[in-house]
Amino acid sequence: MTHIAVLGSTNMDLVTFVAEAPQRGETVTGREFRTIPGGKGANQAIAAARAGATVSMIGAVGNDAAGSRLRETLEHSGVDTDFLRTVEGPSGTAHIVVDDEGGNSIVVIPGANGTVDHLSPGDEGLIASADTLLLQLEIPTAAVVAGAAAARRHGVRTILTPSPVQPLPPGLLAATDLLVLNQYEAITLTGRTDPREAATALLELVPRAVVTLGATGCLYVSRDAEPLVVPAPRVEAVDTTGAGDTFAGALAVALAEEKPVREALSWAAAAASLSVERAGASASMPYRPEIDARFTA
Repeated sequence: MTHIAVLGSTNMDLVTFVAEAPQRGETVTGREFRTIPGGKGANQAIAAARAGATVSMIGAVGNDAAGSRLRETLEHSGVDTDFLRTVEGPSGTAHIVVDDEGGNSIVVIPGANGTVDHLSPGDEGLIASADTLLLQLEIPTAAVVAGAAAARRHGVRTILTPSPVQPLPPGLLAATDLLVLNQYEAITLTGRTDPREAATALLELVPRAVVTLGATGCLYVSRDAEPLVVPAPRVEAVDTTGAGDTFAGALAVALAEEKPVREALSWAAAAASLSVERAGASASMPYRPEIDARFTA
């Protein structure tokens, strides 16, 4: 069975649903509030586990009620948490506003995630045992670089979602096999305003990249292949939170299973399309039978 390791964040998502997000200085009335386990690392771990992989999570939660719930949620989805540490203090939180069009804005407070600034004993061995390492940027960059370097030493594929977007250290780029990012992140990293030009420019940084284009689908570029544009299924979005993480987690599984690239991208797009039809991040992520049912080659 495919083994995916995830080095990243766990957050409790504090989600407010409103008709229209407030402007600066404005107060609006929301219609609903939910607390939903999330964090980009945990989201990708859950997405990969529900997509059919064996998944191990490396990270940290606080010794609070949120930390206990985050761990339980991961375990309930089949994610191994033996390398998810519990530290003194609060767990990470993400404060999310979702409007009636499914758009969102997010403020992340790292909490326990901020303590994950290095690999702990056993982490490298776990990474070495995996087929793929999934990385994001909601934990200190030093740990992300260390994780990517460990994966490179052991011949493990590295997939990086550079979010929150920021300049990427050369050592991290050198150890990254595939970037998975949205068009805003691609434009920010490259300075190119056109998503296609931005995708091409990313090949100066890494050998392969996937730029997600929302409802349009995604664009895949590689140094050794022609670009691919893969459309997304047409759906009515309820909440786009976690869609990118669903895509990344499912794509990691598909590639580890050696699906052809176009098929892997379509399969991941099917997973993401299911997630936006439901509220929440981890709560919205589909299971493999659902993905297979929606997938069209």
